Amino acid sequence: MDQATALRLHEAMLLTRLTEERIVKLFRQGQTLGSVYRSLGQEATACATALALGPDDVIAPLIRNLGAMLVRGATPLEVFLQYLGRATGPSGGREHNNHFGSVARGIIAPTSMLGALIPIMAGVALSFRQRGEQRVAMTWIGDGGSSTGAFYEGLNLAVVQRLPLIVVGEANGFAFSTPPERQMAGHLSERAQGAHTLTVDGNDAAAVYEAATAARNHCLAGLGPVFLVCETFRLSGHAEHDDQRYVDPELLAQWAERDPLPRFEAWLAARDWRPEPGLAQRLEAELLATAEAALTAPWPDPATLTQGLFTQQ
Repeated sequence: MDQATALRLHEAMLLTRLTEERIVKLFRQGQTLGSVYRSLGQEATACATALALGPDDVIAPLIRNLGAMLVRGATPLEVFLQYLGRATGPSGGREHNNHFGSVARGIIAPTSMLGALIPIMAGVALSFRQRGEQRVAMTWIGDGGSSTGAFYEGLNLAVVQRLPLIVVGEANGFAFSTPPERQMAGHLSERAQGAHTLTVDGNDAAAVYEAATAARNHCLAGLGPVFLVCETFRLSGHAEHDDQRYVDPELLAQWAERDPLPRFEAWLAARDWRPEPGLAQRLEAELLATAEAALTAPWPDPATLTQGLFTQQ
């Protein structure tokens, strides 16, 4: 990474963390609708992988990949409006958390059906090849989600068809409250089904960016899909209503010492690449003002409830 890219990555990771902290405050005030899912401790896997893509590439994030959406141009205002269920939000109050997309920005909306996005993004990647376009599709999956049938079907199709698809496997320690050893044999990287596999320290933002760049180059060379496994850890519960009592406090403390944000800040300091002075304070002030503005946004008109729905007689 050059200095400009590194500083952009740092700001994206910091913005992701601060945005989610503001959402948690809104949740605890009883302002948000639905659940709140954080990416605490996993910001590097979402931000660095998305930042390694080209402007015409397409992503399909999951609930812990808000950072990828911010990198691709989604705004904190859109995120707050979505969580608050307001009419001016991306889904007009019909969806919550980060369940919204933007085709113009190359974002396919997330879905709660884990694994389902992999065959979808295999199809997106197939369309790139059919049109002769130098573009890559990327989606993410957790270690628990890799046990779903759609994961195997989608990745198998990509391998057989040699599609330009990057599947980022986030080995984050728990599927809801189930550790990997209780729902899979071996390591997540062993589930590649013939895809080119890269395994990286998911809390090392620079290493993740380098690996994602290599994965993209592999796809663009026509060599088929890449399974990029990022070893990380979920430092918060499955959602904010989950107190994480099933996690050994010592294990949590060990991973907290490997927090990707301060690690990357140390990496920057070692190169004398300094973020903007007062960056965190500026972002916090902007996010507070943005959240307050979102709280004043109108609620959806009940008369619009049936608009935008698919019906069949």
